[in-house]
Amino acid sequence: MMHHASIRTANIHQAIAFYELLGFEVKERFTTGYTLACWLEGLGGRVELIQIPEPKPAPDAFGDEHYVGYYHLSFDLTDITQDLPSWLDRLKTNFAKAIETNPEQVKPLKILLEPTQQMIGDRVYEVTFIADSDGLPLEFIRVVKS
Repeated sequence: MMHHASIRTANIHQAIAFYELLGFEVKERFTTGYTLACWLEGLGGRVELIQIPEPKPAPDAFGDEHYVGYYHLSFDLTDITQDLPSWLDRLKTNFAKAIETNPEQVKPLKILLEPTQQMIGDRVYEVTFIADSDGLPLEFIRVVKS
């Protein structure tokens, strides 16, 4: 069993706000060496955020077809929603409201791939990608039929 996925972020407060809008909750705040960090839990997993004091832009893992390395985190929403387009519309609305009340912490939602269907093995999935607050790709999938 995987314990957590760790994400280095340029602004931990913006990253926390982003992941909270996805349904994550901060479970532990701590420091690692000289920087802020936390564990968040949600969508069936745990994410660790670590603030980087002098960040460089992240590579474009989604758009650069020659990128090699970790690509994305993927969350299965099969038990959470009936369809990804409705889920994404609700997420867009939640982000728009959050920007109105907290514009310094919440950035506009960036959609990398609108919901689409994809055949993987013998199953049909709905798949969508969004970017987190640092531009890292996140995948959301839902089994349509197996």
